[in-house]
Amino acid sequence: MFENKEKTEISKLGEFGLIDHLTKKFEIKNEHTTLGIGDDAAIINQNNMHQIISTDLYIENVHFDIMYVPLMHLGYKCITASISDICAMNADASQVLVSIAISSKYPLEALEEIYDGIKAACDKYGVDLVGGDTSSSVSGLMISVTAMGYAEEKNIVKRSGAKEGDLVCVSGDLGGAYMGLQVLEREKQVFIDQKDMQPDLEGKDYIVGRQLRPEARIDIVEMFEELKIVPTSLIDISDGLASEIFHICKHSNVGMKIYEDKLPIDQNTYDTAIEFNMPPTTAAMNGGEDYELLFTLPQSDYDKIKNSLDVTIIGYCTAAHEGKELISKSGNVVPLEAQGWENYKPEED
Repeated sequence: MFENKEKTEISKLGEFGLIDHLTKKFEIKNEHTTLGIGDDAAIINQNNMHQIISTDLYIENVHFDIMYVPLMHLGYKCITASISDICAMNADASQVLVSIAISSKYPLEALEEIYDGIKAACDKYGVDLVGGDTSSSVSGLMISVTAMGYAEEKNIVKRSGAKEGDLVCVSGDLGGAYMGLQVLEREKQVFIDQKDMQPDLEGKDYIVGRQLRPEARIDIVEMFEELKIVPTSLIDISDGLASEIFHICKHSNVGMKIYEDKLPIDQNTYDTAIEFNMPPTTAAMNGGEDYELLFTLPQSDYDKIKNSLDVTIIGYCTAAHEGKELISKSGNVVPLEAQGWENYKPEED
């Protein structure tokens, strides 16, 4: 954190000096980027491709808590989350714009940490920072990220294409970021109550990492291209699996049957949920910020993905009037509700 470092007042640089200082390390990587930072607007050459644009806002004490979120990780995560939205359209991310509003409690060194994280993410995903804005704030830190990408029209995937009989699939594992947040919040409260106590994160590296420094699944988009797969619908899991299921079902006018015993839950997530007296299925269904991908495929694509170690088939699409249901491990049928999982306790194994 920046508290123990020498601090430089941002006012000494001025707005344009600040922008120059924070962005001087960024280099153009994409041929689409004709002009980046330095003029009134960036110039992007679309080359007959469809441009995909998404924007997100991150507000201190709403979306993040700097008591336990390292500023470099915050910068990285803001870019990751926005690039995940581009992945969710089956597109390739290429540029981002970052606007930031800061209060006087943040010195220049704090902003440098944030932009170090932004640069690390831009380098990891091969995207260009092409602009943004800075402003003062009376209510802490706010970051706005606009991500842009490209795709051929035939490859763009929306939420609205799922069909009855399609396979329902997810990448990676679920619930880890949510359980990581529970651990961080617990340790924050311990610190508030006992200032001399050090956080106890032993054995929680995976789930804490899932919360603080998630990764966008550009590798899954690359897999689709390699295997010549175009999902019928696609969405990233930022608000929890149940919520994303509702989105696809609404836009595609289908129902879904999801099997509890097929949900991919990491052992660390499972054990931590039990430690918090929470059913692991609840963490997987309602926990957000995993930034995995939920997608549907025609059954004819089954052979292409059946051996993938990073894709799990968790159910199938049904007619809309059949609703959204979870089949429990014992075979019971439980109606899905996007915000109603606290009241459901899965059967013990």
